[in-house]
Amino acid sequence: MEVYLDNSATTKPCREAVLAVCHALEENYGNPSSLHGIGINAAKAVIRARQSLADKIDCEKEEIFFTSGGTEANNLAVFGAAYANRRKGGRIVTTAIEHESVMQSMDALEKEGFEVIRLMPDRFGCISISDLAAAINDKTILVSVMYINNEVGSILPVDKIKRLVTRANAPALIHTDCVQAFGKTEVKPKKLGADLVTVTAHKIHGPKGCGALYIKKGVRILPRTFGGEQEKKIRPGTEASPLIMGFGAAVDALPDLKEQSKKTEELNRYAKSRLLQTEGIRINSGEEASPYIINLYVPTFMRSQTILQKLSSDYGIYVSNGSACAKGKKSHVLSAMGLSNEITDKSIRVSFSRYNTKEDIDRLCDALNDIIKKHPRI
Repeated sequence: MEVYLDNSATTKPCREAVLAVCHALEENYGNPSSLHGIGINAAKAVIRARQSLADKIDCEKEEIFFTSGGTEANNLAVFGAAYANRRKGGRIVTTAIEHESVMQSMDALEKEGFEVIRLMPDRFGCISISDLAAAINDKTILVSVMYINNEVGSILPVDKIKRLVTRANAPALIHTDCVQAFGKTEVKPKKLGADLVTVTAHKIHGPKGCGALYIKKGVRILPRTFGGEQEKKIRPGTEASPLIMGFGAAVDALPDLKEQSKKTEELNRYAKSRLLQTEGIRINSGEEASPYIINLYVPTFMRSQTILQKLSSDYGIYVSNGSACAKGKKSHVLSAMGLSNEITDKSIRVSFSRYNTKEDIDRLCDALNDIIKKHPRI
């Protein structure tokens, strides 16, 4: 029996999403831009999916733009906002713990002459409001701060940024990567004060290859691709309608967030209590972090990549050593938090979904205890 605890990398598609994708591939397969009956039926299904997502985040469906995933949505938001507003100033404020898709976009913009301020976190991956306030000035054209960190689960003060931007009289647009937040906690762009919000399907038991960018009505960003009328020219190209329909179905299948959060918080507490029974294990995630993510140090001579491979091959348990998009590279998040090389090199991430159980936790803890006994730290 397999135990899957790598839900921050991706989730298993729910039955509703799978059926929606299959129906689109086999039955409702028309091009949504075609003007005949089959195309119109596909277009209607895309509209329904767009409406489902809009209803969930409390916005208008015209403010939802489908992309190929969170990475493209983040790139579109960061580059699109920077290029559209470069005449108003050149400062961009972000953090040192963003997803690679934002980090590398910022690196590219910096090479083009933009001033990029990367705020450092504390030892639990949190960003202070005072640091944000000090960084935002009247030349700031973009603030891009993720809502929930994908490696340690820290919750960043996104809802305070709008006030800071207004106080600084900055022309900045506010972007937040909500990939790890959507479907797990309330994501309402208006309440967050965000102009641009990134979400994706495969983190909420939908299909891979489909995400979305919320763009507040009246906000102007420049497109990154050209060649069609789709998505109001913001993201042209034939819509991946089967994936979009699967996304919509996954959104519709989301359970009550309060009930789901209560269950996950209980699972998180149980996991921490069991993990800390093993001498030497250290929890890197803060007490106020998202209950869906626990980042922990494993006291063994093996590095994290070997630990997760051992868990996979010998115990049938699947975790990660950080962001899947980083492909096993050393965690820039843990490094930015000021953790030692010993801890950074031997930490793993455990991430939950609504389908995980206490039995999963028991198997993980038993396996880690076994690994530590057999391969102790030298």
